[in-house]
Amino acid sequence: MDFQHRPGGKTGSGGVASSSESNRDRRERLRQLALETIDINKDPYFMKNHLGSYECKLCLTLHNNEGSYLAHTQGKKHQTNLSAGDGALLAPGAVALVACEEGPQHCVCPACRARRAAKEAKEAPAQPAPEKVKVEVKKFVKIGRPGYKVTKQRDTEMGQQSLLFQIDYPEIAEGIMPRHRFMSAYEQRIEPPDRRWQYLLMAAEPYETIAFKVPSREIDKAEGKFWTHWNRETKQVSHSVST
Repeated sequence: MDFQHRPGGKTGSGGVASSSESNRDRRERLRQLALETIDINKDPYFMKNHLGSYECKLCLTLHNNEGSYLAHTQGKKHQTNLSAGDGALLAPGAVALVACEEGPQHCVCPACRARRAAKEAKEAPAQPAPEKVKVEVKKFVKIGRPGYKVTKQRDTEMGQQSLLFQIDYPEIAEGIMPRHRFMSAYEQRIEPPDRRWQYLLMAAEPYETIAFKVPSREIDKAEGKFWTHWNRETKQVSHSVST
């Protein structure tokens, strides 16, 4: 082969190594050095998984063999993560490769910034956890179903049907207002679901919740068509539904 005319080369040499070759050679030298100086079994971040591979618990990296892991421990990523916490443990025999020329108080490299942030968080006074607001759950003993009356109505002008529900709650608990909601036939578990019907639920403690079966039509919520009135004196709630 002609070694004389190779750029940067001379007889007996292999030519100038590329940057990738140099990096690979450097990593191999670091791996050999680590194998000679580090007891990998004492490394707190070394873990062998169930697949036979090796993991770095600090950097969450996966390695095929011990040499690859040891080379990783000498790399910038691992050393930076080790420097991120004040008082972080180095693997026995490991040498930190990341150095700060400007000093840790003034350096703006990621390692120093992370170290200062961790130190400040450690020295900051602990903030008391906010107290959870305890919501007192009111418990009532059910006293049965309320009395009720249902009246069918029809608007002669519009030909619209409506239902007037009047429910009596003479023993309603103090501070409680009657509540209502509509429930589809597929929510209830009392009857086989039938999409032609829906249910109007009325509830007020300490009475049991009652439901009225009404046609599954769109409820007209226009003014005067859909309303509720609670009479505090007679303890009766009136509810009008137009469909």
